[in-house]
Amino acid sequence: MSAVDVLEATNSGVLRDLEPREVFRFFEVLTSIPRGSGNEKQVATWVVDFARSHGLEATKDDLHCVLVRKPGQGGLEKAAPLILHGHLDMVCEKAEGIEFDFVNQPLNLVVDGEYISATGTSLGADNGIGVSYILALLESKDIPHPPLEAVLTAMEEKGKVGAGQFNVAQLAGRRMIDFNWITDEEILAGCSGDVTFTVDVPGEFELVPEALTCARSLEVRGLNGGHCEFDIQLERANALQVLARAVHRLAGAHELRIANPVGGAQNSAIPADASAVIVFKDADTDSIEALIAALDGELKKEYEVSDPAIRVELKAAIRPNLAFSLAAGLRLMSVLRLIPHGVVSWNLHVPGRVETSNNVGTLRPTPEGARVMSTVTSALTSRKHELIERVQALVALAGGGVVCELYGLDAPEFPYRPDSRLLATASEAYRDVLGKEPNVEVSQCSLELGMFSRRVPVTDIISIGTELQALHSSAERVNHKSVERVWPLIKTVVSRLG
Repeated sequence: MSAVDVLEATNSGVLRDLEPREVFRFFEVLTSIPRGSGNEKQVATWVVDFARSHGLEATKDDLHCVLVRKPGQGGLEKAAPLILHGHLDMVCEKAEGIEFDFVNQPLNLVVDGEYISATGTSLGADNGIGVSYILALLESKDIPHPPLEAVLTAMEEKGKVGAGQFNVAQLAGRRMIDFNWITDEEILAGCSGDVTFTVDVPGEFELVPEALTCARSLEVRGLNGGHCEFDIQLERANALQVLARAVHRLAGAHELRIANPVGGAQNSAIPADASAVIVFKDADTDSIEALIAALDGELKKEYEVSDPAIRVELKAAIRPNLAFSLAAGLRLMSVLRLIPHGVVSWNLHVPGRVETSNNVGTLRPTPEGARVMSTVTSALTSRKHELIERVQALVALAGGGVVCELYGLDAPEFPYRPDSRLLATASEAYRDVLGKEPNVEVSQCSLELGMFSRRVPVTDIISIGTELQALHSSAERVNHKSVERVWPLIKTVVSRLG
């Protein structure tokens, strides 16, 4: 089926009656194509095929970042080029008890009042809605706009890997509108930067001692999770650190080993689940169950506001033959507990905003042991690096061959420019279209704006957003009435960029 046929099939889709139809038809296509971070090949190919079917120049690179060029129209053919930016990938989260294959299955869309969500999974409105605006502009025949360079990056949610390797020498534009923002109440005009790091802990694997005959899966469940930037100040529990706390509680009283430690969906999401197999003496079963029950009660009290459904539990498990050595298992759990998570410092220049935070995001078994992946976000590059230096000092003390390394792009912050002409044009359009003054936001979040401003360099950037809720979680949803409000704003802004 061609790209055009796939698009036309949305005429009978779940979103067929929603306006603006020219945007939602693209969004419905995007939700039908698996596009988790690192799995963007299929969606990138679809976008390129769609663009070429409309006579547009389109290419994709080895990491499946896409560039589409469209000539100006409606009298703006000779205007300075405008870069449009969004990212193709999404965070793949599913609710507890939901079986879903994000590599092969389309999302199951639901419309409930003003909101669109996906049954049991994240929605990918971050950044599928933004990409849909861009595709609608590329398809349009009657919207005046300058020459467009649409840059759709890959693996944004996994350390901005695609943007870090994108060939910016291809771009002629020096002004950019990004569509990776989460509200229509404001225009984003400045943001933080981020950097992701990994911590690899050798497992020193050994045969499980014969005396340890009983195995259980130690599981942390019921957490809210959330976005590593927008929700980091909400004091939600980190499932990986709760798991480490539980293992330490048990290891302080009984001999045990751990195997198959795993948790978190992505480094950019606060981890909502974690587990490890623990092996211990059969005679210690009652005591271990009592210790976990006591910890479960403590956690319910500690997180009764931010994570009221939190629970730690033991389930049946097959006894593994191999496990982490005692020292290696405790070393991994100590590193997990001691890496800073949450707000590190508040912004004293912008009250109420986080300046620096860290999200200990994922735990994965590796052939050598286990890998922890974590993302630091900060309005100051020096603060990002200082925090990583602290983690490097920590792993040096841990010993045992533990290594901390940078992963992906070290994305710089994008400073606010009060003299931005693009911001002035967008603010005027906002007043004319929406009938009120926009808030101008300088955010604690990290987008790819700083990267473009340093590497191209793009000198004038803003981000226009749509109301999104519960990003990076299975409760993610988008307000379709917000899309209906924002689309006329976008058309007005680009038509005034002569």
